[in-house]
Amino acid sequence: MSADHAFAQTPASAAPGHEQTSRRHPQRWYAAIVLIAAFLMDLIDVTIVNVALPSIQHGLRADPTELEWVSAAYLLAFAAALIAAARLGDQYGRKRLFLVSVAAFGLTSLCCGLAPSITVLIVARAVQGLAAAGIAPQVLSTLYGIFDGKERASVFGVFGIVAGLAQGLGLLLGAILIAADLAGSGWRVVFLVNVPVAAVLVVLGARLVPETREPGATRPNVAAVAVLSVGLVAVIVPLLEGRRLRWPAWGWLCLLGGVLAVVLLGFVETRKGGQQALLPADLFRIRSVSAALLIQLFAFGGFTGLLLTLTLWMQNGLGYSPLHAGLVTIAFPLGALPTALLVTRLTMRFGRATVAAGCLLFTLGTLALLPAGYATPHASVWSLLPGLLLLGAGLNLIMPPLTTLYMAAVPAHHAASASGILSTGQQFAGALGVATLGSIFFAALDTGGYRAAFTTAAVVTAATLAGSALLCLALPNSNQSLTRVNAH
Repeated sequence: MSADHAFAQTPASAAPGHEQTSRRHPQRWYAAIVLIAAFLMDLIDVTIVNVALPSIQHGLRADPTELEWVSAAYLLAFAAALIAAARLGDQYGRKRLFLVSVAAFGLTSLCCGLAPSITVLIVARAVQGLAAAGIAPQVLSTLYGIFDGKERASVFGVFGIVAGLAQGLGLLLGAILIAADLAGSGWRVVFLVNVPVAAVLVVLGARLVPETREPGATRPNVAAVAVLSVGLVAVIVPLLEGRRLRWPAWGWLCLLGGVLAVVLLGFVETRKGGQQALLPADLFRIRSVSAALLIQLFAFGGFTGLLLTLTLWMQNGLGYSPLHAGLVTIAFPLGALPTALLVTRLTMRFGRATVAAGCLLFTLGTLALLPAGYATPHASVWSLLPGLLLLGAGLNLIMPPLTTLYMAAVPAHHAASASGILSTGQQFAGALGVATLGSIFFAALDTGGYRAAFTTAAVVTAATLAGSALLCLALPNSNQSLTRVNAH
């Protein structure tokens, strides 16, 4: 998950009844600290686990497929529950669902940290993903509701900075915690650290965060949510299990069935009519909307999958310690800092060309890692830094501008559904990237070792991002459209 996830949610929360709250709630900035801290905990948990994966593999004797599931189960559950959680908060109260979700996140983190087997860990990670899905939309919608005017712009500016730093912070924090090996806990501490944090946030949230709701909100269609969830799972499962089971026929049927289920859901809901459709098919008929979702699928999926393979390659292939690997990957968020200062201005001036440039930078960054991959196991740290810096700069020129361009193409009556679809798509892209690149990495590992494994994964990622640059031609590039979205 990245900072653009936050801004994708914002339009869904706009309601006339919210504007008065910020003027009447004197503790709104204290509430913002609690809310942003909860979301930071959520974001950090996506990347903190990557540093711990090699240790988990050795500690629980996990096979490659099980290791992929540790990351994918969280992202997949997050994606499946996100839209439903947003609507439940709108209907029953965002503070209530926020507190329940943070408490559940703490409890599931405890289960992850105490997991006696890899199976228990995977199940706990999936439930933890469900809890995370309950946190994210409540944080964003509540911030939108309790602030207005310049204060709203300021709080979302702070939120964007924090969210942008979360990925690097997760990698570094995971490395430090594992290296510290507190009380001999090893990798388990990356989960256990969430328990006291969640407990404090529940107490502070109960006192400081105000209750908000969406006037006229309707409950989510349970049947539609179930079909969407089953469809997403049906796509990911064969990709994760296919290599281990030698790609059986049922896997391909499952994959096809999952895609058809999601497509049919969109058509059925559109025929019912109404603005509360989970997947409005007419939205996907807009060329620039479909293109933006595909670019996000490839870009964020490529980033998440590459981060997984990079961590495994550095620790198992190059022999880096978790701390060493974590420090090296800090170059990635550092590369994003220069572009973070310019990305809004570049988007407004160059539109889709900004996203295309980001795709090409990401491609170049991935290709710059190839010499280091080929030099396994003797690659130096300095050979990794240029590629990681370019990757950070590239991703930051893709995701935030892509959100702006996507919303520029969305009709006003579909803003709520569109923002939910974009956020859900991002989490699904992460799970898909882990499943696909993980399978490619481990298949190459079986035949050619870590040199072939990382090199192959990097080449596939570079080719995918280069293709995404061509898709940018279908994005909107109207200054009038971009100005309209920025004003909104």
